[in-house]
Amino acid sequence: MAVEASGAASELVQVVSLLAAGVVAVPLFKRLGLGSVLGYLLAGLAIGPFGLGLFSDAHAILHVAELGVVMFLFIIGLEMEPSRLWGMRREIFGLGLLQVGACIAALMAVGIGLGFTPVVAFVAGTGFVLTSTAIVMQLLEERGALSLPKGRRIVAILLLEDLAIVPLLAAVALLAPGGNAATGAERALSIAIALGSVAALVAAGRWLLNPLFRLLAASKAREVMTAAALLVVLGSALAMQLGGLSMAMGAFLAGVLLSESSFRHQLEADVEPFRGILLGLFFLGVGMSLDLAVIAANGALILMSVAAYMVVKSLVIYGVARALRASHVEGLERAALMAQGGEFAFVLYAAAASAGIIDGTTNAVLTATVILSMAATPLIVIAFDRLGPKATPSTDGMEAPEDLVGSALIIGFGRFGQIASQPLISRGCSVSIIDTSPDNIRLAEGFGFKVYYGDGGRLDILRAAGAATARAILICVEDREAARRIAEIAKAEFPLVPVLARARDREHAIALIEAGVAYQIRETVESAFALGERALLAVGSDPEAAAEIMEEVRRRDVERLDLEIVGGLYAGRELIRGNAGAAHGGH
Repeated sequence: MAVEASGAASELVQVVSLLAAGVVAVPLFKRLGLGSVLGYLLAGLAIGPFGLGLFSDAHAILHVAELGVVMFLFIIGLEMEPSRLWGMRREIFGLGLLQVGACIAALMAVGIGLGFTPVVAFVAGTGFVLTSTAIVMQLLEERGALSLPKGRRIVAILLLEDLAIVPLLAAVALLAPGGNAATGAERALSIAIALGSVAALVAAGRWLLNPLFRLLAASKAREVMTAAALLVVLGSALAMQLGGLSMAMGAFLAGVLLSESSFRHQLEADVEPFRGILLGLFFLGVGMSLDLAVIAANGALILMSVAAYMVVKSLVIYGVARALRASHVEGLERAALMAQGGEFAFVLYAAAASAGIIDGTTNAVLTATVILSMAATPLIVIAFDRLGPKATPSTDGMEAPEDLVGSALIIGFGRFGQIASQPLISRGCSVSIIDTSPDNIRLAEGFGFKVYYGDGGRLDILRAAGAATARAILICVEDREAARRIAEIAKAEFPLVPVLARARDREHAIALIEAGVAYQIRETVESAFALGERALLAVGSDPEAAAEIMEEVRRRDVERLDLEIVGGLYAGRELIRGNAGAAHGGH
C-alpha cells in the first residue's frame, strides 16, 4: 500500500509540475512579448530530464499531447465548409505541392553539403520540410490571421504537408535496405486502405454523425455530448492512422464534414478546453525532448544544420510566394512562420532509424535540429514583427479628395461612420467622406458610397475634402490619437465649423473636449443606456418610471464627467468650461 501511495504521489507531483510550468511560464512570456509557444518550450526544458529532472520520458508525453494538434485541426475543419475547402484546391495542390517539392530539393542539397550521403540527406531534408502544424497554427491564431487570405494559404500548405507524410513514409520504406522487396500488390493494397479509410470517414460524416448528435441532444445529457465530441475527434484520427494517414488529417476531415451541422458550435465549445490543454502539453513535451547531451556532443553540426536548413527553407518559401505573386511582406511573413521543421519529422526520422537508413546518433542530431528550429521560430516571428516591413494596402483605383463640397464631412467610414452617416443621407444632406483604409473604401463602393482616400490629420486633405465650407465635421476614426489630432487641427483652422467626434471611453472623451470638440459621444454609452432602459421594462418598471430613472442616470454621468474635468484628475490639461458644458449631450 505504501508503495502504491508513493507511486500515486509521484504521478501527482508530475501532473502538478506540468500545470505549474504552463501557468507560470506562459503569462510571463506573453507579458514580455515573447509568445506562449516559447514559454511552453522553455518550461518543458526546465522540468524535463535536462532541467529539474521531474520527467524522464518526454516522448511518452509527446504521444499523448499530439492529440492537442489533432483537436486543433478538428476545430480548424469546423471553420471550413466543404465548398470553401473545394475553393482552396488550387492553393492546396498548387501552392502546397510547389513549396514542398522545391523545399525537398533544396534541403536535400543542404544535407549533402553538410556531409550526409544522398539517401540520408533526402530523409533529413524531407523531415525538415514538414512544418510544425502546432506552432504555425498557434502563431496564426495569436496574430488573428487564421481567417485572413494569407492565413488560409498557409493552412492550405500545412494540409498538403499532412498529406505528404504518407508518400514520404513509403519512400523511406523503399530506400531501406531490402525496401524494394515490397511487391506492387502490397503497395497498391496500402494505397487502397488509405483511400478506403477516407471514403469510410466521409460516409460516416455525411450519414451517421448528424443523426447521432440529434439523438444524443434529445437525451439532454450534457456530459454525453462532450464524450461524443471527443469520440468523433479521436475516432476519426484513429481511422486515418489505421489507414496509414495522419491523425491530424482525419480530425480535420471530420471537422469539415461537421462544419455545416447545427451542432457545430456545441462541438467546438466541447473540444476547445481539451485542445488548449493538450496543445500546451505538446509544446511542453517538445521542450523536454531537447537532449542537451546530444547538443553538447554535436554542437557545431547541429547549430550549422539549424542555420542552414532554416535559411534555405526560408529562401525557398519566399521565392515560391513571390513566384505566385504574393506581396513582399506576405512572402517574408510566410517564410518567418514556416522556416522550422515539425512534429511529423520525428515520425519520419523514427521510421528511417527503424529501417536502418540512419543510425541512432544521426537520428538524435536531426531530432535536436528540428526541436531547436521549433524553439527559434517564435523569436524569429517576434523579430519580423518588430523589424520587418509593414504591409501597405494597395490604393490602386482610389481617388484623393479635391475641391469637395458637402453639408457634412465624415472622417472615417468604418462601422461607426457608416451608421452615423445614415440620418444625414436620409435627410438628403450632401456628405463628403474620407478614409485611410482601402478595405473600408472598397466595401463602401460595393454599397454605392463614394469614399475618398485621405488622412484627416493633414490640413491640405481637410481643405480639399471641404472642411472649410462644411456645416459639421464628424470624426469617426477608431484611433484615439488620430481623432484628437484631427480635432485640434479642425478647431484651429476652421473654428466656426462644429466638430463632433466619436470617443472610445471617458478618458478619450476628455481629451477630445480639451481639443475643442463641440460634441463627443462615447461609443458604447448610449447603446448601454438603451439596453438598461429595456431591462427596466423587462423586469416590470412602467415606461414613465424607467424614463425618469434613465434621466437620473444620465445626469449623474454628466456630473461625474464635470467633476473629473474640474477636479484636475487629468493634470496638465487646460479645459474650457464651455466645451465641458457642450459635451453634456455626449454622456
